[in-house]
Amino acid sequence: MIPAAENTSCKIGIMGGTFNPIHIGHLLLAETALTSEGLKKVMFIPSGKPYMKEETTVLDASHRLKMVELAIADNPSFMVSDMEIRRPGNTYTSETLALLKQEQPETAFYFILGADNLFAMETWKEPEKIFSACTILAAVRNGADYAHMQEKCRELVSIYDAKIKLLPFPETAISSTDIRTLLRQNKSIRYMVPETVRKYIEKNQLYSD
Repeated sequence: MIPAAENTSCKIGIMGGTFNPIHIGHLLLAETALTSEGLKKVMFIPSGKPYMKEETTVLDASHRLKMVELAIADNPSFMVSDMEIRRPGNTYTSETLALLKQEQPETAFYFILGADNLFAMETWKEPEKIFSACTILAAVRNGADYAHMQEKCRELVSIYDAKIKLLPFPETAISSTDIRTLLRQNKSIRYMVPETVRKYIEKNQLYSD
């Protein structure tokens, strides 16, 4: 089920990804986008079958969805959708945005991602449909080449008439890959993920060899 917006003229942020697992960096980025752009909500959409990643490295979708639910439970401005998990076959951002626009045609969608993804988006399926369906909020981390990012934005605007906003974002030295590695080594991930997520991982013995 796609969560309905509270009215037809609001701004909704989209946070997509495997969330394998979701961590503090994801939540900080969502909160930064929410407050910086005056979004009404941020919708987290865990991917079902991400075609760009090895399926064997991605945890079962039910666990990833549950961890997102636990992570955002205390923030009324965050919501989660299982639309990509329920959809059969590979997960494509263009198809997700098309479905969202069909369900909520008057809603302005803002797709939140790291600015480094701007250099890969043209390899995604139907990039022209992605750029036409939403505004891209691209998080630029401290120390990144801002001028280089701006140059890429101008190129995408020229080719696709894209709507892109660069979003300053502090560097967070946390990644899902690092978390999985620590768990396999039986090391602590406390404070890297919400405590509810940490306890869920521990209870279900996720990511352990």
